Amino acid sequence: MTTRGGRTLVTVTLIAAGRLDDRLLGEALRRVPGAAFASWIDEGDAADLNVADASEARAAFERWEGCDIIVDPPRRGVGLFVADMDSTMIGQECIDELADFAGVKAEVAAITERAMRGELDFASALSERLALLEGLAVGTVDRCLAERIRHNPGAATLVGTLAANGAHTLLVSGGFTEFVGPVAAALGFAEFRANRLGRDGARLSGKAVGPIVDGAAKRAALVEARARLGIGAESVVAIGDGANDLPMIAEAGLGVAFRAKPVVAAAADARLDHHPLDALLWAFGLPRRAWVEA
Repeated sequence: MTTRGGRTLVTVTLIAAGRLDDRLLGEALRRVPGAAFASWIDEGDAADLNVADASEARAAFERWEGCDIIVDPPRRGVGLFVADMDSTMIGQECIDELADFAGVKAEVAAITERAMRGELDFASALSERLALLEGLAVGTVDRCLAERIRHNPGAATLVGTLAANGAHTLLVSGGFTEFVGPVAAALGFAEFRANRLGRDGARLSGKAVGPIVDGAAKRAALVEARARLGIGAESVVAIGDGANDLPMIAEAGLGVAFRAKPVVAAAADARLDHHPLDALLWAFGLPRRAWVEA
């Protein structure tokens, strides 16, 4: 934030990678009365604007094709970055892909979709989906990880750059340790939380083992890490896409919806609809030359 003429102004980061020219910048300024250009972060890609009203700015840029905006981003540094995994850090829903090997992907994916939209209780939805996987060979999990799971563009650069700049990184997932552990290690997260798949010998039991990592558990993991690190909420960033990410998104200083379901997009402080994950680094004031490219 800054001040002008006694008024407190809000910083808005406008991201339009490769296309933020004078015409587009002028259109952005016209959309919000009183908005003013502040500075380039990377010329042609991202710039900061100053606006008087954050809500007005969000409404003005709503669904502007090809552009993402982050209102009042944390410029004193990100102390804690908390991320969902499925459909956020990676491009897939692991349980849906695993279900494909069992021949029940359509059934499982339908339940996943409803849970992500907030239409089903997460724990009940997880139990229902796992029951459909009972008897699947344990070795299928490793095969699924190797053949199906891919990181979303920019994920490793985002995590690596934040870590290099002093942020603690935490991956929290309603998925399973067999997937989340390897993904967390590959992307450079400092720690992770996830559910555990039950086993009956060499087969999946169709149940989870131990406490369920749901929306409340994700929020609790954020709160615990924040207290342990001794940092304020304003330096905490959380990102996710589904309804079980809502509690942690609400708890963070900046809650980001990534390609999110409508209920999440409506509740988040900011949305990343058009750009890869590393575009968030512009909102944190980091030009491309400062990125730790993966």
